[in-house]
Amino acid sequence: MAHFSRNPALSGPSNDYYLLPVTDRQMRYARAIAQQSALEIPVEAQRDRRALSNWISAHKPDDPSPFANYPTGKQVAFAERIARTKRRQVPSECFRDKQAMSLWIDHNK
Repeated sequence: MAHFSRNPALSGPSNDYYLLPVTDRQMRYARAIAQQSALEIPVEAQRDRRALSNWISAHKPDDPSPFANYPTGKQVAFAERIARTKRRQVPSECFRDKQAMSLWIDHNK
């Protein structure tokens, strides 16, 4: 039986048999957003990973960290591993821009 949410923020059909539980990390992030914004997390969103993801997207703060555009540690490690095997250097601008790092990785793997 398909379930259709009445809340437009949680829109989209879902099958109750395939609801994925929220992850601990996802719930911690949602609680942090709720605490900063003095909001309540809907009960439905606390049970369904997709619904909670939609709630987070709708309520997360707009001003990202100054490091939001930097590559992740995994990206840097992967790029450095590629650079070692190909005996190349990762360009310095890639360490300040995750898009540039992603392109460098795609062109060099």
